[in-house]
Amino acid sequence: MDRSDPPGSSGPSGPSGTADPPDASGSTDGSGPSRAGVEVPDTLAAVVDADTGEGELERTIGLVGGLAIGVGTMIGAGIFVFPGLAAENAGPAASLSFAIGAVVALLVALPASELATAMPRSGGGYFFISRGLGTAAGAVVGLGLWLGLVFAAAFYLVGLGSYAGQVFLEAGIALPIDPAVPLGVAFGVGLTALSLFGTENTAALQNGIVILLLVILTLFLSYGSLDALGVFGAERVPERFFPPGGTLPVLQTAALVFTSYLGFAQVATVAGDITEPSRNLPLAMVGSVLLVGVFYVVTIFVATSAFGSARLGEFGETAMVEVARSFVGLPGALAIVVAGLLATFSSANASILSASRAVYAVSRDGVIPETASRLNLAYGTPHVALGLAGGPIVVLAATGRVALLAEVASFLHLVMYGLICVALIRLRRERPSWYDPAFRCPAGFAVAGVGGLASVALIAFMQPASIGVGAAIMIAAYGWYRYYATDVELKGDF
Repeated sequence: MDRSDPPGSSGPSGPSGTADPPDASGSTDGSGPSRAGVEVPDTLAAVVDADTGEGELERTIGLVGGLAIGVGTMIGAGIFVFPGLAAENAGPAASLSFAIGAVVALLVALPASELATAMPRSGGGYFFISRGLGTAAGAVVGLGLWLGLVFAAAFYLVGLGSYAGQVFLEAGIALPIDPAVPLGVAFGVGLTALSLFGTENTAALQNGIVILLLVILTLFLSYGSLDALGVFGAERVPERFFPPGGTLPVLQTAALVFTSYLGFAQVATVAGDITEPSRNLPLAMVGSVLLVGVFYVVTIFVATSAFGSARLGEFGETAMVEVARSFVGLPGALAIVVAGLLATFSSANASILSASRAVYAVSRDGVIPETASRLNLAYGTPHVALGLAGGPIVVLAATGRVALLAEVASFLHLVMYGLICVALIRLRRERPSWYDPAFRCPAGFAVAGVGGLASVALIAFMQPASIGVGAAIMIAAYGWYRYYATDVELKGDF
């Protein structure tokens, strides 16, 4: 398929005009297409360099920055939105549900780290799968990733709206309606609009938010753990660990809360900007999962110790505010409201940006029309892609269906994670000349095999409605590929 060049370029791009493959460090020889006669802002230059192979990327994100990207995306839902919902479903064993999610995420993070150091380009899992397994799998995953991030962002926005509404309650202002959905929609519109004006300070802002969050959470969870263990406060009678339904509710809850672990893969989308990628990339991806997983497990332990799991479920998305209030009164409640606002804001913002990059990546490759990858030269942002991400996000946030939004997002990402593992196995077996990762997953075949099976197995414990919506999206994505992109060849091309 002939695809026209992206705005600001003069020469073929994507599969029809491949730049020389990068060496192990992720750099190129500069033989990619040039931008003729267009003054390009720094942010746009970084996008073009990352996506076309022109020039050499300036690696500016270190290990702390990589961890901040992963942790900042993941810390929101698991701690500030899910405890009440998870405890209602699985009781104190919800901590085990989060641990299961962390194990599955780790089994995918290691293969994804190898693929990222071999193919340090934007697009993340979509790029790995399309180049390792071909256009059909890439199209299904790329379009699924776009919509998976749309569902995830909508879920985060409802959580953000819930915490913003809690500000009114703490101030003693009674509202006639539940403000979670209207405020979530308003934030969705605002964040999408804000993203149009560039992201030069995003990394610094993300680092600051994550550091502040971790300080607040460490203090809160340290006090809460000591209280739960009887050092402070009254001695508590522990609940029965497993709910009456046994292990089934635990696995179902693990499928629900897996949305909490979607952020580690976002580190791979900036693989070309990571310093010392063979060391820092796997450390950032695996480290963010481990760090956040520990916080999740301790949070559920503290929360279910403060209240019974049934009572905790009654508090809904802002259950942690009531937990903090039970420990240290109003100051604790206000601290968690602030932390919840920061965390859900960070997660929603990162997901909106990532969804737009998913649209940009599939458009750049010709899987969807080239129009979607147009860039605003004034700000260096993919404004059409942002519209295609932000519009559906706002619509889905307006539904307020928290559990459904979370599970559909998990479904679509678990499919991608399973195929990432398959891509690693296939590339290791075929050993193409261009595949030269700087990091190799230990016991790669075994880890990727177990990770792929675990990802698919977790889907089986989702609600039928979530599976139905996710499957319909995948079928529609494959139908689009058959209609529009059957003559696009992506395998091995980058």
